[in-house]
Amino acid sequence: MLQCKKSFLTNSIIGYKEKYRFIKNVLPSLQCKNYSSDNERYLHKSKVPTMHFQPSLPRLPIPRLEDTCQRYLNAQLPLLDATHFEDTKRLVANFQLEAGKDLNQRLIAQDKANKHTSYITGSWFDMYLRDRQPIVLNYNPFISYIDDPKTEYNDQTIRAANFLISAIRFRETLNAGLLEPEVYHLNPKKSDTETFRKVVRMLPSSLSWYGAYLYNAYPLDMSQYPSLFNSTRIPEIGKDRLVRFEKAKHVLVMRGGHFYVFDVLDKDGNLLEPLDIYSCLKYIQQDPIAPSQHPIGYLTAENRDTWANAHRLLKENHSSQMEAIDSALFNLVLDDVGTDNDPVKISKLFLHGNGANRWFDKSFSLIVAQDGKAAVNFEHSWGDGVAVMRFINESLKDSTEKPRVHPHEVAGMAPRRDFDPSYHVKRLEFQLSDRLKAAVSDARQRFDQTTGALTVNLFIYNGFSKHFCKEQQVSPDAMMQLGFQVAYQLQNGGTCSTYESCSTSAFKHGRTETIRPCTSQTTAFSRAITASSGKHSQTEMRAMIADCSKVHGQLTKEAAMGQGFDRHLFALKYLAQQQSLPIPALYQDPAYAAINHNILSTSTLGSPAVELGGFAPVVHDGYGIGYSIQDNRLGAVVTTYPPHRSGSDFASCLQSAFSRIEDILRKKN
Repeated sequence: MLQCKKSFLTNSIIGYKEKYRFIKNVLPSLQCKNYSSDNERYLHKSKVPTMHFQPSLPRLPIPRLEDTCQRYLNAQLPLLDATHFEDTKRLVANFQLEAGKDLNQRLIAQDKANKHTSYITGSWFDMYLRDRQPIVLNYNPFISYIDDPKTEYNDQTIRAANFLISAIRFRETLNAGLLEPEVYHLNPKKSDTETFRKVVRMLPSSLSWYGAYLYNAYPLDMSQYPSLFNSTRIPEIGKDRLVRFEKAKHVLVMRGGHFYVFDVLDKDGNLLEPLDIYSCLKYIQQDPIAPSQHPIGYLTAENRDTWANAHRLLKENHSSQMEAIDSALFNLVLDDVGTDNDPVKISKLFLHGNGANRWFDKSFSLIVAQDGKAAVNFEHSWGDGVAVMRFINESLKDSTEKPRVHPHEVAGMAPRRDFDPSYHVKRLEFQLSDRLKAAVSDARQRFDQTTGALTVNLFIYNGFSKHFCKEQQVSPDAMMQLGFQVAYQLQNGGTCSTYESCSTSAFKHGRTETIRPCTSQTTAFSRAITASSGKHSQTEMRAMIADCSKVHGQLTKEAAMGQGFDRHLFALKYLAQQQSLPIPALYQDPAYAAINHNILSTSTLGSPAVELGGFAPVVHDGYGIGYSIQDNRLGAVVTTYPPHRSGSDFASCLQSAFSRIEDILRKKN
């Protein structure tokens, strides 16, 4: 940072009277650029404190047991033949009257004793942290940013520096309680106003949610937001831990499988000068060291117990290095490969990469490719998409609309005398034992084998858009899910268990609920539209689409309001296991296993900041579908594991499915 010379000027050069005139008239125009100012430190300054609504958020409701049982049967109906459905129906009836009733009473009592959180929180964290599968492909998704509209700002180092600055500004705004609270406005003209903010701010936090409710505005849970930064997942035998380090002020940067750290905040919490941050990143980018021969990042992609054993060995001789990695604000990855603007290459690079230049345990990694393409890959146990999407939206907006590092400033920039990046940047050194080298080698082999088996296909359909759906008075999301069902029918015949994630962040410590898009209505339509007989009229087919949309809308509403069946049944089973009670017969029914073997695993990514997003299938004979429907088109990233499934064939079936649906919607009766 350029050093101010106030003291020198005012005490050594001029006399007393001159000093007075200098301080009064001249000095204000010579102020050094101060990145401790609020305008530089914060994204914005919300009038309503960030966590103002948190104490009064409603609690996630436990659905009525009879409602859960009926919803479960409704979801099973299109998946089972008549005989198996009757068997399941009997098991559900017994469960509702006997074992399920007792478990539900216990769950309600437990929930009443833990009013500070939700009934799903403990079991959901436990589910994630006890799973011994590798988190790569099985859990970590990616979400990629659109390019900076100013092409010259897509230089890798410039973009990484601007993203880093915006990310720290987001963190500082959050920590200061100045980040605008997340609120869902049903009527933005009425509630997304200064009057609304003034009114709810005056209310005590214990009542603030109710004030927002009167405006038809619904504050969302923000308890996950602090875990975005300075946090990591620590591997341990049997069950991992989530750890936060609130005082660390350094960022972790990876390049070539090596780890670098440097402080981006000073002792007073002020952000390092932008050009100094750029200089540090450029120094790392130009480090002549060869790529790591034994990149330990591969270990984070291992079976969690395998990684826990290796982690223990690493900490024996590299305790400070491991703490530097774990405690870092976040992980910024500089990749030495580009994407050629190829959606498949983009997806594979940001979903898993080559494994050497990744640390999958950090709460999130912001990855910038050689050509400036950028994405977030995040560990899923600490939180869900709501917090990550807010970060992505804010960081893109800030880094593109208010970039702090500019191409003209750094073009041909000579080494600066007042700032030496080699003094600030530290490369973490690892001297691995033969045992650890062998562990890395094994991990690399397994990683290459696993990721090599995954295929990625991109599907885009122009013209079928949000606007078109609204014109036709059908739900855009319902049409996306209907297209998946029709495509599956075309490719495979029949139906399959389908999962769509839905946030329950309208409630305190809400996580997600499952929407079950495979319904009796979508099944009837899929069979009708793929039948060769064509016995249904245009009017009948149009009415069937409307029914599919209506039912899907109702399922979505129920899930968002905590009225699905999946989390409730999951919590009851978990409770039985925790209290060493007999596991009810319902959970041993093959139909229960089948509906939780999600062949079609889907998640929507609706944001103008997002170019692509995706994840791997959750079962080896399934599909992972990250999708979006935009103002002018719809699309999906489809992942599969051949030979179990063909993603390219499914993408072709999607093309046919949406073409058929569009034809029906466009034709007049």
